[in-house]
Parts: sequence; structure tokens; C-alpha cells
Amino acid sequence: MTLDDLRVFVSVCRAGSLSAVARELGCTQSAVSQHVKRLERESGVSLLERRPRGVVPTAAGRVLWDAAADSIAGLDVALRRVGDLVNGDSGAVRVTTGGTTVRHFMAEAVAAFRQRYPKVSLEFQTETSSRRCFEALADGHLDLAWVTMDGPVQGIEQRPVVDLPWVLAVRADDPLASRSRVDAADLADVRLIRLPHNSTSGARLDAAFAEAGIRSRSDTGVADWDTALLLAELGLGHAVVPALPGRPVPGDGPLRLIPVPALPPLSVGWAVRRWDALSPLARYFAETVARGCGQRDAATSGVPAPRTAVKAIDDRGRTRHDPSS
Repeated sequence: MTLDDLRVFVSVCRAGSLSAVARELGCTQSAVSQHVKRLERESGVSLLERRPRGVVPTAAGRVLWDAAADSIAGLDVALRRVGDLVNGDSGAVRVTTGGTTVRHFMAEAVAAFRQRYPKVSLEFQTETSSRRCFEALADGHLDLAWVTMDGPVQGIEQRPVVDLPWVLAVRADDPLASRSRVDAADLADVRLIRLPHNSTSGARLDAAFAEAGIRSRSDTGVADWDTALLLAELGLGHAVVPALPGRPVPGDGPLRLIPVPALPPLSVGWAVRRWDALSPLARYFAETVARGCGQRDAATSGVPAPRTAVKAIDDRGRTRHDPSS
């Protein structure tokens, strides 16, 4: 068996489809199947079970999948760190995240990191949901993922950075604009702009509504928080979104952001495969982003703001409070 056989097998198990992996790799389904068959001949057992809608690993396949995924991820990290040693400070930090994350959470950190490490490449891969970020991270080609926390994920370690309280976005001329807070029950009477169903934040908001017994009306959907705010400002409805770092609450101008304290906050932060295998450059970037989120919160005085849990990451992947934040 070869390393390519194991890489393809791990991808097939994760995707649940031979054809999907073939499209991703730009090869034929037969070529993907040959990688799996070689592993099956070598191991003497069947590794995949064919289903009407794809494939799933057998019991033996799951054992190999778990071991191969961890080993390949560790090997990829090791190879990148060797490359960093060869290139000095001219390595790379690879991050996957949502489309608007850099603007809201990382802008200052990117500038500070670039100033300190001008030869290091910062690479961002945009995904449409936290689930997709986890999958991209597990593939072994990325260092960090900025995600919405929503429980443990196998093979992934998570570190929360910011707790984002929910706010209701309304136009300045809306009857609710003068309120200092909005109760959860008030949301049943407004027309809401929906967050994406496939996003963790959208799912968390739906769960909070269900727990509170709220049935909201909605005839408009968006792909991200920024679009929800824009449509609310244009008067197409009301939007319940997380309060973003550095954005004043209740705000000024044509848009008002009213706190909804009854809804549990949304926790966001870093995810990696293994903190103790993270390169010093990636660890420094993660810490720089966390410190930047804390400083932006502190600059927003006199109004409710996102609660930061700024953490510094030690060499064993444990978090400690950063007194400089």
C-alpha cells in the first residue's frame, strides 16, 4: 500500500462517495476504486460497504480510517514544519474560515502578523459552514480553522475565543429601535431574516427559538451575518445576529442593534487537529487573533459587547489566561 492509497481511502470515508472524491482529485472513479482495492488486497479484508447512496466503511475500514487519518494529518504537519525549518521565517500559516470572518475577527491580527513576519505566507480557504471547516481541517492541508463551537468533533481540538451575545438588528425608525433590550417572546411578532440552515449559528438560533417556544415568521434568507444586517437596514425585515467585536450596541446611523439577553451566546474560536503539533508561526497567529478580539471589545465602552475568553496556547496545547489582553 502507498501513502496515496491511504489518503484516497480517508477522503472516500469522509465523503461517503467514490465519485465525489474522483471529482475532487480530477481523476476517474475507477482510479479511486483502485486505491481502495489495493488496500483491501493488502489487508485481506473488505474496507468499504456499498450503499444505495454511496459507501460507508466496514468495521475493519473504520479502524484503518481512524488510524490513517491521524497518521496522515501528523505527517503533513511534520512535513510543513520541516519546510519551515528549511525556509527559516518564510513558511506558511493556512487558515480555513467563513467568508466574513477575516473582516470581523482578524483584520488587525493579519496586519500585525504581516509586520512581524513579512516573509511568511498567510493563506485563507473560505468555507460555507463550520462543518465544512472541520472537514477541510481534517483533510490535513490546513493549520487552523475559525469556527462556531457546537460540541466535540472527532479528531479535532477546539479552543473558544469569544462569546458573542445575540442582538436584534432593526432600522432606526422601527418601534423596537428605542428599546434597551428585547425579550425572546417579542421575536414571535417580527418578520425575521433567516440565517443559513446549514450554518452552526443558524442551527443554534433555531434550537434556542425551539427551546423558548418561539415560532418566528420568515420570508427572507441570507448566506452570512453581514447580508442579514444590510437587509435589516434596508427594511426587508429584522435580523437576529451575533454582536460582532468592535461594533457598538445599540449602534448609530440607520441601523440599531438591540440586545436579546434571553438567548444563549454563540461561542466562536479556533479548531486544530492537535495543538501540540501546531507550528510556532500558526500558534502565534492564533494568539494574535485572540488578543485582537479582546482589545476590540475593550475599546467598545459603555455598551454591551461580546465576551472574550482570550487564551494563550502553551507548548502542550493547554490554554491559559493572557494577562496582556
